[in-house]
Amino acid sequence: MPPSRRLALAATGLLALSLATGCGKEEITVLDTSAEVRLTFWSGQSDEAGDLLQELVDEFEELHPNVTIDMSPGASSTEELLQKLAASFAADEAPDISYTFGSWASQLERSGRTLDITDVVARPEVGWEEFTEAARQTARPTGRRTIGFPAVVDNIALFYNTTVFDRAGVPHPTEDWTWEEFRAAAKQLTDPASQTYGYAYSVSGSEETTWQLWPHLWQNGGAILDESGSRAAFASPEGVEALEFLRAMAVDDRSVYLDQTDTKFAQLFASDRVAMMTSGPWELSALQTAGTSYGVVRLPGTDGNHETVSGPDLWTLFDNDDVNRAHWATEFTRWLTSAEQDERFNLAVGNLPLRSSEATGETFLAQARELPGLDVMQANAANAKQSRPTVPGYNGLSEAVGAAVARVLQGQGAPGPALAEATVAADKALRQS
Repeated sequence: MPPSRRLALAATGLLALSLATGCGKEEITVLDTSAEVRLTFWSGQSDEAGDLLQELVDEFEELHPNVTIDMSPGASSTEELLQKLAASFAADEAPDISYTFGSWASQLERSGRTLDITDVVARPEVGWEEFTEAARQTARPTGRRTIGFPAVVDNIALFYNTTVFDRAGVPHPTEDWTWEEFRAAAKQLTDPASQTYGYAYSVSGSEETTWQLWPHLWQNGGAILDESGSRAAFASPEGVEALEFLRAMAVDDRSVYLDQTDTKFAQLFASDRVAMMTSGPWELSALQTAGTSYGVVRLPGTDGNHETVSGPDLWTLFDNDDVNRAHWATEFTRWLTSAEQDERFNLAVGNLPLRSSEATGETFLAQARELPGLDVMQANAANAKQSRPTVPGYNGLSEAVGAAVARVLQGQGAPGPALAEATVAADKALRQS
C-alpha cells in the first residue's frame, strides 16, 4: 500500500479521550484459557483481503471453540480507524485487535490503552527476529513496550522500464549502481521531443514526497530526528546534500517528471514515458496488467550503502482489563502472523511476506514468478534498517518537509533555507504532539 494511504492526520484529543474511560466493566485478572471469550477485531480490510482474513478467523475459531472473533473493517476507510479508536477509548469499548498505520504507533502507546507483549515476542517459538528491523522498531515505538505484531511490510526499490532504456541504448541498472550513475542515466533517457523523462518524483507535498527523501538522507549519514526524538534533524549538511541532488536533477538536468498527483508517474512509467521510478510492491500487479516491460533492483547507493525506507503497519493489541481476552487476542495475532498463515494472507494479495523464513518457500517463489521483482524487494528488506519516526508530531513534520521538497524541486528555493524553514514547522509539530 502506498505511503500516501498510510499517513492520516492524528485524531484530535486522542490522549484526552483515552483517559475518559468507563467504570462499569468487571476486570478479569485470573487467566482461564478454557473460558468463553468474544474478541472484537477491526481488520482495516475489505474486498479480497477482508474475505481472506475472514476465512482465517473462521479457522481459528474452529481450532479454539471457546473463542469467538467478531471481525469487521472497523471504519469506512483505514484512515478513519485512528479517530474510531479514540472514540472507543472514551466509551471504554476498545477493540481487542485493530489494524493500524505504523505512523500512529507512538500515539497509540501514549494512550495507555495498548497491551505490552514484549514478554511474548521474546519467546523463541515466536520468531520475532524474522520480522524486518523496521517492522520491529515500529511495533516498539518508544523501545519500552511492544504494542502488536507487524501486519504489512514493504520497501521501495528502483523500477526501470526496459523499453525506454533499450530505445535510448542505455545499459540497464545494476544492483551496485551509485546515485551518480542513476543521475547520468536519467539525463540520457530524457527526451523532450517525445516527452519522456528519466525519473519521476512527487511534488504533491504528501508523505509520498517526504518518504522518498529519507533514503538519500540516511545513506548520507543524516537523521530525521535528533537523539532525543523531540527535535528535527533533517536540515543537516547531509539533508541539504540529499535535497540538492534531487534539485539538480529536476531543475538543472530537467530529467525528472514532477508529479502533482502521486499517481500519474506510475501511469507514465507503465506507458513507457518515464524510464525509472522508486516505488514498492503495490506497483507490480498493475505493471503486469499493463504489459509493461520492466526490471527491479535495489536503490542506488552511497559509498556502498543501499539503505531504503519501509512503511510497516501493525496489528495493534488493546487492553480491556480482561486477561482472557488479552491472551486470545495475542494468540490469534501470533497465529495470524506465522509463516503458514501469512502465506495465505499477505502473499495471496501480492504483499511482501512478513517473515524472512517465507522467502524460500514455494508459495512465495510461485508468487515471485507471477510478479517479477517481488523477490528483489523481499531481499531489499535487509536494507530497511531504520523506521520512519512514529512520534505523533511526525504528521506535521512530514507536511513541512514535503512542502519544502516540492518547492525546491520546482525551482522555488534552495535546499538549505527550505529545510531550515521546514525545521521550524516540524519542531512546532513535535512540541505540540
